[in-house]
Amino acid sequence: MVSILSAVVLLLGAASFLIARHRAYAMAGDTPSRLHSRPGYHGFYSFLWVFLAGIGFLIVLTIIPNAIITQTLLGEIGTAKPDSVFIERQLILSDAKALASGTVASKTDELRQTIAARYSTLSTFWGVIRIALVVGAAVLAAFLTQRTVSLEYRARNRSEKLVRLILAAMATIAILTTVGIVLSLVFETLNFFSKIDWRIDKFLFGTSWSPLSGVHEGKMDADKVGAIPLFAGTLLITLIAMLVAVPVGLFAAIYLSDFASSRVRSVVKPMLELLAGIPTVVYGFFAAITVAPFLRGSGESLGLTVASESALVAGLVMGIMIIPFISSLSDDVINSVPQALRDGSYGLGATKAETIRQVILPAALPGIVSAALLGFSRAVGETMIVVMAAGQGANLTANPLEAVTTVTVQIVMLITGDTEAETAAGPAFTLGFTLFCVTLLMNVLAQRLVRKYREAYD
Repeated sequence: MVSILSAVVLLLGAASFLIARHRAYAMAGDTPSRLHSRPGYHGFYSFLWVFLAGIGFLIVLTIIPNAIITQTLLGEIGTAKPDSVFIERQLILSDAKALASGTVASKTDELRQTIAARYSTLSTFWGVIRIALVVGAAVLAAFLTQRTVSLEYRARNRSEKLVRLILAAMATIAILTTVGIVLSLVFETLNFFSKIDWRIDKFLFGTSWSPLSGVHEGKMDADKVGAIPLFAGTLLITLIAMLVAVPVGLFAAIYLSDFASSRVRSVVKPMLELLAGIPTVVYGFFAAITVAPFLRGSGESLGLTVASESALVAGLVMGIMIIPFISSLSDDVINSVPQALRDGSYGLGATKAETIRQVILPAALPGIVSAALLGFSRAVGETMIVVMAAGQGANLTANPLEAVTTVTVQIVMLITGDTEAETAAGPAFTLGFTLFCVTLLMNVLAQRLVRKYREAYD
C-alpha cells in the first residue's frame, strides 16, 4: 500500500508539473521573456509541493497509526490476560498479526484470533484514512500551486529556496541519526556499568568474559565482564588481515597505475574488484573448508599445532577480502597525482621506481592512509569470517595458531541468544561503544600522521 500511494503521489506531482508549465506557456504567449521564471520552474515548484505534501502525510500516517494500533491491541491483550508479562503480550500480538496476514503463527487460540480480527479492522480503518489524507493533501497542494502561476511569480527563486531547505533537512536528519546512535550507545553503556557497580576497570582490564553467567540469579558478575580477550582477538585478526591486504593492495595499485599496460589494466583491475562483490559468508566457507584444513595440514608437517579455528585463518581470508578496497582506492589516488610531478622527476634523472618512492607516494599519502583506514574499519567490523574460521570462545592469546573471538562476534551472540534482549543489550552496546571509541581514536591519530608527513605541492 505504501508503494502504491508513493506512485500515486509521483503521478499527481508529474501531472501538476505539466499543468503548471502549460499554464505558464499560455500566459506568456509568444513572448516567454514576459515571465519572471521559465515555465519549467513553475512546473517544478508545483511538483515539489505536491511531492512534499503527499510523502509527508504518507510518512506520518504510516508511523503514527502503527503505534496507535500496537498500543491499543497490547492494552486489550493486557485486559484479557492481566497476569501476562510484556514480552508475552508482544508474542500474542505478533501471532495475531501473522494470522491476520494469512501466514503461520507460533500458536493459535481464541484470544489470538480475536486480536487478529481487531487488527484487521483497525488496519483497514486507518488505511482508508491514510489514502484519503495523502491523496487529498497532494491534490490540495497541486490546486494551491496552480493558482500561483503568473507572469510576475518568482518560481525559480522559490524552487531553489525549497530545494535548499530539503537538502538542509536531509543533512540534519543524517546528523541527528549519528547523534542518536551515539547517545543510544552511551545510555546503554552507562546502564550496563550501573549493573556492575561502576567497576569500569573490570570491563577494560579484566581477562574473563562471560557476562551472562549470573543473570539467572538476577545479578551480573563484575569479574566476568573482562573485555581484554575480545579486543585482543579483534586486534590480532585485524593485524594479520592488514599485513596481508595493505602490501598486496598497495603494490597492486602501483603496478596497475604506473607499470601495467592499458590492456593488462583493463583485465586485472576488474578481476581485483570482483573480490569486493563476493558475500562474506562465502569467504567464511572458503576459510573453514579450504584454508583451515590446508594450514592445519601444513602445520602438522612442520611439527606445529594449528587449531581447526584460528586467528591466522580468519586474518588471511579477511586480508584477501580487503585487498580490492585498498587496491582500488590507492590506484585512484595514485592516478590523481599530477603528471607534471612525474615528468619533473624523470627530467632530473630519477628512475620510475625512485619517482614512485620519492614523489608519487608522498603526494598520495593521505589517500593511501584513508584506504588503509577503510580496510581497517572493514576488518574490525567483520563477523561472518570470524564466526566460521576463528571460533567463538574468548581466549586471551597472542598465538595466531589458536582460536580467538572478536568484539563483533560477541555482540551478535549476545543479541541473538536466548537471554532477554534487555539483559543482553547492556554488554553488547558497551562493546559497541568501546569499539567505536577505539576506531575514532585511530582515525584521529591517522589524520595527525597524514598532516605531519604529507607533501604539499602547488
